[in-house]
Amino acid sequence: MALQIGDAAPLFTLPDQNGKDVSLSDFRGTRVVLYFYPKDDTPGCTKEACNFRDQWGAFEQHGIQVLGISKDGAASHAKFIAKYSLPFTLLTDAEPCPVAESYGSYGLKKFMGREYMGMMRHTFVVDGEGKIEKIYLKVKAETMADDILGELGLS
Repeated sequence: MALQIGDAAPLFTLPDQNGKDVSLSDFRGTRVVLYFYPKDDTPGCTKEACNFRDQWGAFEQHGIQVLGISKDGAASHAKFIAKYSLPFTLLTDAEPCPVAESYGSYGLKKFMGREYMGMMRHTFVVDGEGKIEKIYLKVKAETMADDILGELGLS
């Protein structure tokens, strides 16, 4: 069953770019943007990450935490962060991607006539109580951060 606005966000603990465990419950009382993305340092994922970077001041000003989640490992995340000066945390949800699956963000994808299992580009806003506040299943990578700030009335 797909997550709905108002549902409790599935809790998780995943390693970050430094191998340190990060739990969603660590951010209780804080609004969190969880964005699932397919792969570090690819064109669409770079645009999305850089849009969050470019809007970082607004997220920080409003006390909003941003967490990017893909199946890439810590070394890949650390390189991606360094290359683009990303100021937020990237988490590793390794295959079979249980966290992405719990958010409905891992599944069958089609590209150039071939089918494979992969990470979907989805974004969720979790409120301070741990409930899903916004769900974005049709993400425009280059404007996702702008769209969230606009919809939350913070831009």
